[in-house]
Amino acid sequence: MSVTVITEHYPAFMARWEADSRGRLERAALELYGERGFEATTVAEIAARAGVTERTFFRHFTDKREVLFAGSARLQELLVTAVANAPDTATPIDAVAVAIDAAGALLNERRDAARQRGAVIAANAELRERELIKLATLAAALTTALHARGVTEPAASLSAEAGIAVFRVAVERWFTDPDTSDLVAVIHESFAELKAVTAGK
Repeated sequence: MSVTVITEHYPAFMARWEADSRGRLERAALELYGERGFEATTVAEIAARAGVTERTFFRHFTDKREVLFAGSARLQELLVTAVANAPDTATPIDAVAVAIDAAGALLNERRDAARQRGAVIAANAELRERELIKLATLAAALTTALHARGVTEPAASLSAEAGIAVFRVAVERWFTDPDTSDLVAVIHESFAELKAVTAGK
């Protein structure tokens, strides 16, 4: 008696491991979120658009929200390292400014994707809340990094929170102003505005 074995068949390009599958999944997700909305997009659709299986999606991301926030750990590490490496003579706010500059330089390389991500988050209340949690986590990490430099409270927390506020405001301007292409320059302008305001000028 013969036995018929039923197997799933995928195109060859889906079956083999692709080195850039994570990047293609990110791009596919942002495209679909922009076209259909975050809620209406499924993991299966993201995987199909990227040309991989759903199993491959879950190798990289725990769920479809994580596509939008997977870079948070890298950003936090960048900020903390930049504060640690700031000159010993730097004031707390200047050490934070060095870190925010580094974050701006990173985002400059991905402006289109960053704008797409920002638009998706702005359109969804749950994602906006998650973004606020992310920013609070980054501020806490900056505070801890300042403590490691010997900065005491409340200077450490105030500097960290101010830096994250500058970052958020600068990124929003970078998103909405078509004539603004350099996020680092916007960050510098925003820090200058903050210093002018606090100096009473």
